[in-house]
Amino acid sequence: MSTKDKNTTNYIDGFVLPIPRIYMDEYKKAAEKVAEIWKEYGAIAYFEFVGDDLYLEGTKSFTETVDAKEDEEIVFGWVVFPSKEIRDLANKKVPADPRMTELVMPLTNPEKLIFDAGRMVYGGFKPLVQ
Repeated sequence: MSTKDKNTTNYIDGFVLPIPRIYMDEYKKAAEKVAEIWKEYGAIAYFEFVGDDLYLEGTKSFTETVDAKEDEEIVFGWVVFPSKEIRDLANKKVPADPRMTELVMPLTNPEKLIFDAGRMVYGGFKPLVQ
């Protein structure tokens, strides 16, 4: 792969997490704002989807992987970047953005825990097939 190819190849961050069903609307509102912040720092697309058909015989489900409870939904998301370099820079800048603190604090309040980072599965991915 040439240097030019490396600079024009998308890179994604993927994640799976459980969210208590009763807080899905609250989580969605925060996620919509978070998506805009990621895009300000270089993401070209941001997606989050809610699990619907999560079991396939012979495989380990996302539900098992994140130890989801009966009252939780599984959220699967990914953020698309134009390159790993832009992704790395965004991963430094986004957490430092004061708006993120305002958005995340209510989601991580121990008395009303909506988002538990310790149960999130995450990774950065380079292309294999496009």
